Amino acid sequence: MGDRYIPRLKADYDARIVQAMTEKFGYTNKMAIPRLDKIVLNMGVGEATQDKKKVEIAAAEMELIAGQKPVITKAKQSVATDKLSEGMPIGAKVTLRRDRTSEVRDRLVTLARP
Repeated sequence: MGDRYIPRLKADYDARIVQAMTEKFGYTNKMAIPRLDKIVLNMGVGEATQDKKKVEIAAAEMELIAGQKPVITKAKQSVATDKLSEGMPIGAKVTLRRDRTSEVRDRLVTLARP
C-alpha cells in the first residue's frame, strides 16, 4: 500500500508515551490507555448580526488554521436586544479527528505556544 505519513506527535505517543503509561498505571488492555480522540475548534463572530460577510471571512480563516472546511453555525433562538433572529449565521466550527488532531496539536504546541 505504500508508506503512510504519520504525524510527529502521534509517532512519539505510540512509541514512547503508551509504553510509559502502561508501566506507570498498569494498563492490561491497549484500549484502556487514554488518547486524544478529537479537537473541536469553535469561533463565534459577534459582528455577524450587522455584516454577514464577517462569518464567511472567519470561516475562511478557520479553514486555513485547521486544513478542513468548517461548518457555519446558526442561531438557535432569537434575541431581540442583540438584533439576532433564529437561523442567522453567527459563527463557525470544525471537528478534527485522527491524524489531523496530532497535526493541529503539534502546530499549537510548537508554533503558537512555544
